[in-house]
Amino acid sequence: MDDTVRKRSVTIAGHRTSFSLEEAFWQELLGLAERRDMTLAELVVEIDSMRNGNLSSALRLYVLRDLQARLADATDIATTETTGDVE
Repeated sequence: MDDTVRKRSVTIAGHRTSFSLEEAFWQELLGLAERRDMTLAELVVEIDSMRNGNLSSALRLYVLRDLQARLADATDIATTETTGDVE
């Protein structure tokens, strides 16, 4: 996968805003919006409203946290299926 950082743009509250993301983060962000049944712009607005730093960093951290949560959930499910333990 291409690790080149590309500038992307979305419209938030009627204004175009830009951020820079690597392709892997961009694809995960698109998938996240699709899984949550929302537009990319809606997801970016949500992330933007919670951020403390720059938008590009906030988007990367959001994607990372989502991936970590999904991995933890998958690990919990696999452990439950293997051991039969239910917490």
